[in-house]
Amino acid sequence: MKKSLSLLVFLICAGLWSVAQANRPADLQTVLNLMDRTAASLRTVETDFTWDDFERVVNNHDYQKGVMYFSRSGKDVQMSAEIRQPAPKFVLFKAGTVRVYEPRIDQVTVYNVGKNKADFEAFLVLGFGGAGRDLARNFDVRYAGSEQVAGVTAYKLELIPKTASARNNFPLIALWIDADRGIAVQQRFDQGGGNYRLAQYSNIKLNQKLPDGVFTQKTTGKTRTVRPQGGM
Repeated sequence: MKKSLSLLVFLICAGLWSVAQANRPADLQTVLNLMDRTAASLRTVETDFTWDDFERVVNNHDYQKGVMYFSRSGKDVQMSAEIRQPAPKFVLFKAGTVRVYEPRIDQVTVYNVGKNKADFEAFLVLGFGGAGRDLARNFDVRYAGSEQVAGVTAYKLELIPKTASARNNFPLIALWIDADRGIAVQQRFDQGGGNYRLAQYSNIKLNQKLPDGVFTQKTTGKTRTVRPQGGM
């Protein structure tokens, strides 16, 4: 009887401890560790997105919607975004080059990120396979609590870039990290002066086979190619 009672007490206490752990508020290190675990196994991402570019001076929101793909193999990162609304546009990052194809004018604009490749990739993988330890290396990071984003419990992180050049572009960045999967469900890039880009992600698929050809742009025989001076 005593053994049974002791076992019952142990099981109840263990259950209460597990509940307490599950409900324990996160802290910064908890979130960074979660992102580390996700980064260790992440190979591909497919997600729908909505980008909201807000310009304060004219009080204007510019919305773009589409689907985005990521692929990681070692240190090699590829990204493709198919913007479907309001006008078709295709953005491809591959081998240190960004290619923006606009079918309506049949033009590809090519940017070479050059010596900024490492910084560019650091921003590219924010919340999409970037490890927590790398986040802390490139940004001053603050944990800002948890919030609900489109029905998902998310940990909010506020980032201040450590380099002056990055801070000139984005003085403050906010990430909302899915508390279960360690992936971004929302990002906000503040650009100063009240301007920002808010990115929201849904229908996120991790480590699934991506559609064929997502990292190849389908142009025409008459496509014009433009290469701006100075790169990015």
